[in-house]
Amino acid sequence: MDPLVSTQWLAEHLGDRDLRVADATYHVNLPGEPDRDAAAEFESGHVPGAVFMDLAGFSDPDSSLPSTMPSAARFASRMARAGLGDGLRIVLYDDASHHTAARAWVMLRAFGFTDVAILDGGLAKWRAEARPLETGEHVVRPRHATPREQGHGIADMQKVCAALDTDTQIVDARGQARFTGAEADPRPGVAPGHIPGARNLPYKGVFNPDGTWKRGDALRDAFAAAGVDPTRPMVMTCGSGITASVLAFAAHLLGQEAAVYDGSWTEWGADPSTPKATGDA
Repeated sequence: MDPLVSTQWLAEHLGDRDLRVADATYHVNLPGEPDRDAAAEFESGHVPGAVFMDLAGFSDPDSSLPSTMPSAARFASRMARAGLGDGLRIVLYDDASHHTAARAWVMLRAFGFTDVAILDGGLAKWRAEARPLETGEHVVRPRHATPREQGHGIADMQKVCAALDTDTQIVDARGQARFTGAEADPRPGVAPGHIPGARNLPYKGVFNPDGTWKRGDALRDAFAAAGVDPTRPMVMTCGSGITASVLAFAAHLLGQEAAVYDGSWTEWGADPSTPKATGDA
């Protein structure tokens, strides 16, 4: 299974016994954004047979940071509850402005689940093509899930600090105004700006106008315009590790691997001991 599948491919394979579809919609609901309820939206219409992943429930409840990776035990429990276990191919999609299926993709790979794909264009494209939708809750048959790794492709603050002033590129997925510090961070106590030496590739730049992912030269051009060489080591960062995952998946589409800084700017910007920069890259 390719890492990015089309709506046509999914429509043709929905009946495959080893295939599961998961709605990985998660709304960050930052201050100033309209509140949205991902679970309620799922019940109002989803891809037939899909399960609601409840991505928010996978986060580490003991962390002071938002959206951080769960423990292996929590991951296994949540996966089993959603019926997303061993021996399955999993297709993820979302209907979120931050393209959160990419975060689910990063998380599953961090625990050794590699036969995972993202639906190109997400639920919006599925709807636009007038494909069938199912409403209500989906009855889930629990399935055992065995984490085979823990933390693959995930970077912590120590690793990011060690990467500074090396060949590793720090790539920030936030919008330009937050990256430069012209716009205050929406989270209280978090300084404006970015990690020194980071490059800015706003996550929206890796998508086409219709919400599908850029591919090939168009995607390489997006990285190049940000001054990023995807053939060199990369650590992706953002506000809380969500849109950094978008850039990690984009790098994967180019045949490259990149780590995701899990705490991202929420951790870095709130720590008085970390170096910070403002202005353009």
